[in-house]
Amino acid sequence: MIWVMVLSLTVWVSIALGVAYHWLLALGSLRRRDVLLFAMPTHRFAVLIPAHNEEAVIGRTLDRLYNQHYPKHLYDVFVVADHCTDETAAVARQHGATCYERRTGLRGSKGAALAWLIERVFESGIPYDALVIFDADTQVDAAFLRVMDARLARGDRVVQGQHRISNPGAGWFAALTWAMFMIDNRFQNLGRSNLGFSAKIMGDSICFRADLLRQLGWSTTGLTEDFEMGLRLLSGGLRVVYEPAAVGCGEAPPTWTAARAQRARWLRGAAEAKRRYGWQLLREGLRRRDLAVLEGAVRSLLPVYSTLALVSFVMTLVHLIFYAWSGAVLTGLWASLVLLLAAYPFFGLLLERAPLRAYAVILVGPLFILWRTWLSLRAWYGRQPVQWVRTEHGMG
Repeated sequence: MIWVMVLSLTVWVSIALGVAYHWLLALGSLRRRDVLLFAMPTHRFAVLIPAHNEEAVIGRTLDRLYNQHYPKHLYDVFVVADHCTDETAAVARQHGATCYERRTGLRGSKGAALAWLIERVFESGIPYDALVIFDADTQVDAAFLRVMDARLARGDRVVQGQHRISNPGAGWFAALTWAMFMIDNRFQNLGRSNLGFSAKIMGDSICFRADLLRQLGWSTTGLTEDFEMGLRLLSGGLRVVYEPAAVGCGEAPPTWTAARAQRARWLRGAAEAKRRYGWQLLREGLRRRDLAVLEGAVRSLLPVYSTLALVSFVMTLVHLIFYAWSGAVLTGLWASLVLLLAAYPFFGLLLERAPLRAYAVILVGPLFILWRTWLSLRAWYGRQPVQWVRTEHGMG
């Protein structure tokens, strides 16, 4: 039975490395600094919104954008009505946006729509300093552009704002997503940014310097163009910084059924991007001795939290059942990982000073882990194509 114990210990070491990595990000998020706003903003922004059949929410989004605490002559709002069959374009124009209608090219791709819209913006000849991207349902905090102006003045080139969930009362899945985004923003973004790594691109509430997008373009048109763009930037040595004071709130699907197609697309797209960039980032990070690039490789190659938690729980259960041969040491080692992983989300909620309801809904986490693992297996090994399916907005 010695070989079984050696195998168990080997697996434990690999899982423990993943757990240690997550707790490194958690500890890195302890510090949060306030950004210093300037009395006289100077940067000119183009605000970009890709929209497909979003007549129910686009007007409200635009009204919030035009109430920014920012000089009106220093920002313009552009909408691409992408293969729309409703009144999205008309509503967008009624609410003051410049709206382009895209009726040709790849359907069902936010990345393709964004790339097309970015070309139209650059063709306008207006000397924008930065481009900001929002989803069609995002409710933007009034200080968003002021905060981004301050970050650009510091020399930052790509800044991810804080993306929150606006409809936690719409259902159990929306509530769970709301709590998870609090944790994700704190650890995965603030933690990384504080440690000098690159924050995640969330696909919403993000700011790019215009010269950077002129140089790189937006050539990512996969199932998760935002995740792919983050890895692409890292491979070029560009780091995404996180700014929690720049807040945008979007809707989450209210039910598990409504979320399934969206999550399957995210997981398949992330799996494809990790296969493409993971080992490349590792080679580039070692060659350049760049910790941010190496962390991007680690992020791509290590198991995600759900996998770590599921494997740790199953292995602890197995060792308890066969305690006679596993012994106290091995069983205790696996149990310690379960405890660390269980404490991880609650520590994030504590740092975020989350309301009690967030602690209650996170208890559904084990069900989410099983559901996500099933979707992940289908994403990694499934042969059926995963197609983009529009997420309904304006329901919560």
